[in-house]
Amino acid sequence: FTQRIDPDGTQQALYEKIDFAEAPATPAMDENGQPILVHVDLPGRTVYAKVWKIQVGRVTLYLMDTDVERNAPQDRELSARLYGGDHEMRISQEFVLGIGGVRVLRALGLRPTVWHMNEGHSAFLNLERIRELVQNEGVDFDTALEAVRAGSLFTTHTPVPAGHDAFSFELVEKFFWQFWGQMGIDRDRFMALAAHDQGWGPQFSMTVLAFRLSAYHNGVSELHGYVSRRMWKELWPDTPVEQLPIGHITNGVHTGTWLAKELRDLYSRYLDDKWLEQVDAPETWTGIADIPDRELWAAHQERKQIMIDFVRRRVREQLLRHGEGPRQLAAAAEFLDPNALTIGFARRFATYKRATLIFRDLDRLLEILNNPDRPVQIIFAGKAHPKDEPGKALIRRIHQLSQDPAFVGKIVFVENYDMNVARHLIAGVDVWLNNPRRPHEASGTSGQKAALSGAPNFSVLDGWWREGYDGLNGWAIGEEREYKDEDTQDEADALSLYATLEEEIIPLFFNRGEDGIPHGWLGRMRRSIMTCGPRFSMARMVKEYTNVYYRAAMATGAAYMNDGHRLAREMAAWKRRVRSQWSSVNIQVVQPAPASAVVGAAIELQAKVWPGGLQRDELAVEIVTGRQNAELILEAPRAIPMQATGRSDDGAILYTGSFVPEDSGQLAVGVRVRPTHPALIHPHELGLSRWA
Repeated sequence: FTQRIDPDGTQQALYEKIDFAEAPATPAMDENGQPILVHVDLPGRTVYAKVWKIQVGRVTLYLMDTDVERNAPQDRELSARLYGGDHEMRISQEFVLGIGGVRVLRALGLRPTVWHMNEGHSAFLNLERIRELVQNEGVDFDTALEAVRAGSLFTTHTPVPAGHDAFSFELVEKFFWQFWGQMGIDRDRFMALAAHDQGWGPQFSMTVLAFRLSAYHNGVSELHGYVSRRMWKELWPDTPVEQLPIGHITNGVHTGTWLAKELRDLYSRYLDDKWLEQVDAPETWTGIADIPDRELWAAHQERKQIMIDFVRRRVREQLLRHGEGPRQLAAAAEFLDPNALTIGFARRFATYKRATLIFRDLDRLLEILNNPDRPVQIIFAGKAHPKDEPGKALIRRIHQLSQDPAFVGKIVFVENYDMNVARHLIAGVDVWLNNPRRPHEASGTSGQKAALSGAPNFSVLDGWWREGYDGLNGWAIGEEREYKDEDTQDEADALSLYATLEEEIIPLFFNRGEDGIPHGWLGRMRRSIMTCGPRFSMARMVKEYTNVYYRAAMATGAAYMNDGHRLAREMAAWKRRVRSQWSSVNIQVVQPAPASAVVGAAIELQAKVWPGGLQRDELAVEIVTGRQNAELILEAPRAIPMQATGRSDDGAILYTGSFVPEDSGQLAVGVRVRPTHPALIHPHELGLSRWA
């Protein structure tokens, strides 16, 4: 949407209809050269979607559009906007996206070998793929489920519970009452695929559905992977949190898109001719160290002035729209001092991002901004969800402070944050501020773009910055810890923010040599570019997805689909049998670990396992060791296999194993038995274990 800020600071969301005649889009054609039109059945009607094709560089993007004459007026609006509407509109959108999306790919003649779901919004797509196998190839539901999940990857993007869509079972039944029969299952089995207790009762969770219909899962930063394993641990009961099948790949940004021309030209003079083709290699960036301070500072100052001119124009346009007079317009032409330390804060205005944290002590901030010898100014930009009243209140607060005579021209809010605004800000500010409430930032990428342009980050150690910060390429806000309540955390982080600004950032920026250049600051800029440029590039990210997930999913997906789905059928039958027999499996430790031991000396354990209805080679028996944290969660658990050594008189299988304590301190030790099979994609995918 287009954001407009009223004179009182209230965000207005304006929706403009896209004129595809003027857009760089063409109708997508099927294999017969006809425009593609797919349909899905929603309650009481059929909804149609046409498809647009957009070429984004070497990548082809397909967009679904329900603005079709055959649709009812309310259905023509399904693809009009991302935000707005009630739960019924939301599930309708996700039905069209997931189920209709598969049908679009089929109409295009595309046969993906790997299906990657980003967030749960598209999770219905794997229901459609299961339905296809059951209806078109005559396989049973369990076999189809195994075949579909083997080639599917799910990336969860938010550690905030409100960001995960969930619907009532009654609403889901309204949309799917005919669908589950086509999948070969009944209502209860269908609802169980996504049932999740939301705290006020069970609902149909799109995130749970995505987890259960995919074999591979990841978060979007190391910390987010850690948080996600804790958020969703109940999906794999009896499994240590750190062994759950949720990994991480940290987000990255596309270097060519976000690097300003002036900076790209400068880098190109000192880096290899093909540096843009190797941006993920650390050695590509070593030439940044050779850029003379004068040249790097001149390029930055040029971009800073371009940004200031841009912001002044945008503010002038806003004032004219508000009907302001010549005095206000003249004052706006002087907003922002090119010589001041300029802080940038631009992102989505969700409350956990704490846009107004820097205002917690206004008197202290006033002293910081109004120091005539070391002036500081802040530029804000960002949109709140149209229904997020607390988020919109943050924007209103910033706008109102920007009108306060004490802050006029030193706090500026730029309306309608988009890629154009972002490009100007990241390339022009001196330092990039980010202060989310840890650990709610899944990754964040705005700071990666700023770092690429030489703007050091000043951020809470959350999301990507927890991995990116090395002590020399920016600054940290607060500590890596949790607090008893949000107010205590806000107070601690605000104090850290002010102190770091006053004692480190501002002095370094204004410490100039005889030539007027801040040589120490430029060292931080270089370090920011050289460390963050390769590590947080889109090139690195895509390679990691390919090497860690896509290749694996391609192999397992093919293995489970080939030969008439033989392996999928075998694994479905094996899992059914294991689940039905698991209650008969028991384990007992007969030689436990001693109460104390010597570091470096082996400790032997013995256990008895009653396999029940399972075979010995279907069971893995392991010693599991690790340190328990305050939440009684094993940190960095180690699993050491135990070996079968015989049978006891009561029919149990005897197992023996040993481990060597590597460090002193308290160590948790347990023995478990879990099901195992050579074709399991992840050793803990069933979430079944017995502990002793």
